[in-house]
Amino acid sequence: MTRALGIIAGSALILLYATLLLIVMPTVQIRAGSSTPPEGLAPYTEAEQRGRDQYVSLGCVYCHSQQPRDPGQAPDGKRGWGRASVPADYVYDDPHLLGTMRTGPDLFNIGARQPSIDWHLTHLYQPRAVVPGSTMPAYPFLFDVTDVVVEADQVVKLPEGFGPATGTVIAKPEALDLVKYLQALDHTYPVDEIPVVEPAPDEGQASSAQQTGASDESS
Repeated sequence: MTRALGIIAGSALILLYATLLLIVMPTVQIRAGSSTPPEGLAPYTEAEQRGRDQYVSLGCVYCHSQQPRDPGQAPDGKRGWGRASVPADYVYDDPHLLGTMRTGPDLFNIGARQPSIDWHLTHLYQPRAVVPGSTMPAYPFLFDVTDVVVEADQVVKLPEGFGPATGTVIAKPEALDLVKYLQALDHTYPVDEIPVVEPAPDEGQASSAQQTGASDESS
């Protein structure tokens, strides 16, 4: 009985520590931070804001964070995710989407690491087309399959074996908005609080760019 109580108490302490570190402290820092946006940070466009709403509705926040941490907390800089975030980075985020889990990589600078629209669309349609073994769900409902492609259509350039048996995959407006939001996640501008650490390009980016525009950004 005593051992069971010890396990329960230990688990509760771990949960409390994680909650304080990942939720309470970042929220307090953001609310107490400067309301002046850094030079280089722009408000979201209407399309980017719609994409942000898609990000929330699809539950992306449950598997991805948007808060690279200080080197004293985690080696996020060495992972290529950029400098640690500061409160002013989130001036235009309401609500903030810091996230609590990292089933997939941090997306604070995904727009800098993966600027290619083709990569993002392929990744959303079928993550395993660019990342074999990825656990990220596919979002085929963000796309249509058509037999007639018009000039205004955004065709998804899928590797062989990942497209439908017939027809061409094109992106719906919801997919394009979501990609615009992801491309807008670029916080590589300098801030006064800490030095700039540029996000590193993913390994193998050059070799995979010919097919998909980039490399692994999935879980």
